[in-house]
Amino acid sequence: MSDTIPSGFTLPVQVVEAAGVSAWLAEDHSVPVISIAFSIPGGAALDPAGQEGAVALASALLTEGAGGMDANAFQEAMRDNAISFNFSADRDEFSGSFRCIGDALPEATRLARLALTAPRMEAPDIERVRARAIAGARQALENPRGQAGRAFWSAALPGAYGHPPGGTAESIATLTADTLRGVPARQLRKGGLLVAASGAITADQLKDVMAALFGDWPSEEPAGLPRLPPFSATGVTVLPMESPQSAAVFGHQGLAVDDQDWEAAGVVLRILSGGGFSSRLMLAVRVERGLAYGIGAGPEPVAGRSLIIGSVATENARMAETLSVLRGEWARMAASGPTAAEREEAIAYLTGSQPLSFTSTRQVANILLALRRNNRPLDWLSNRPARLAALTRERLTAVAARVLLPDSLAVVVAGKPVGL
Repeated sequence: MSDTIPSGFTLPVQVVEAAGVSAWLAEDHSVPVISIAFSIPGGAALDPAGQEGAVALASALLTEGAGGMDANAFQEAMRDNAISFNFSADRDEFSGSFRCIGDALPEATRLARLALTAPRMEAPDIERVRARAIAGARQALENPRGQAGRAFWSAALPGAYGHPPGGTAESIATLTADTLRGVPARQLRKGGLLVAASGAITADQLKDVMAALFGDWPSEEPAGLPRLPPFSATGVTVLPMESPQSAAVFGHQGLAVDDQDWEAAGVVLRILSGGGFSSRLMLAVRVERGLAYGIGAGPEPVAGRSLIIGSVATENARMAETLSVLRGEWARMAASGPTAAEREEAIAYLTGSQPLSFTSTRQVANILLALRRNNRPLDWLSNRPARLAALTRERLTAVAARVLLPDSLAVVVAGKPVGL
């Protein structure tokens, strides 16, 4: 099977199945590099109350020694073979990936299996990684943007999906070694597992990797996955904070990722808030009024749905005016949609720039994984130019009215804004 990208770029995609798991593979031997990525539902959403950050901290410990190798030996094995690993927990998923040269695939597979099935999580490593995580959590709250973001998510999605994926300094400090060592057994399941691979790897080689990494995992989904609550943030909330600038995080409920209007909504949001200096918000806020250096917003998928979320920072004295301009532009787009010229520019950019997303095996694997996560068919990429071209101004106007909710736009401001 194959997908064709605009401008003559062709991406062959195969479906590979092994050990009760399926993967999408874009095989390409022009460069001897391999990238493999996977994701499983859960992540921070599996953190019990009071143990926020457990899955994230355990993820960071997976490469700090495994099997018969301590942390130093494991890191040396990675360096000696030019292998890179990444394990992390987002709000709604645990994800992992590795990249290596073709000759190192057997060693990369061996190390990945050890990391996933036999992490050591020894006390000195736990305390070292914990200290780093606590410092990061505290640093994130040292500026208005961090304070506003944390408060916005907490208000928007109360509960498991709204807390910081990495936990708070307070919750991280309480995580016991037993709690962390129990995370892989709760998280690593075949149910909901998605896999993608790219580069100098054949289908048979990928089958061997999948069998080695995932073959022994239980077949069900991780237990205890919570339901995603409805979007709950409302109005304007101000968090007083000593700072010469205020930062605002704003947004409202978005679409489900498999909604029929998802792609059209992406065009609308590019025109309104995601197109750099050509977006309406940047023109109105920065270019015409000089209120802020930058402003933007876009969809943030969470557990199959999404939030439309954005941010802006400016002087305390100018935040009220900035938010007024933001609301005005949000309402104007919702009421009248894009102009014909805006539609043409956005669709031309989205169509013409698509190949730029496929310049490395890591990017290709991640994009294939995202397509799987959003329930896209194999021909999604090849048919995208035609779908975009078919989006009339009338259709985009109707979608803007459906997707943009100016009366529901919630804002959290951290700082000392004047007039709010």
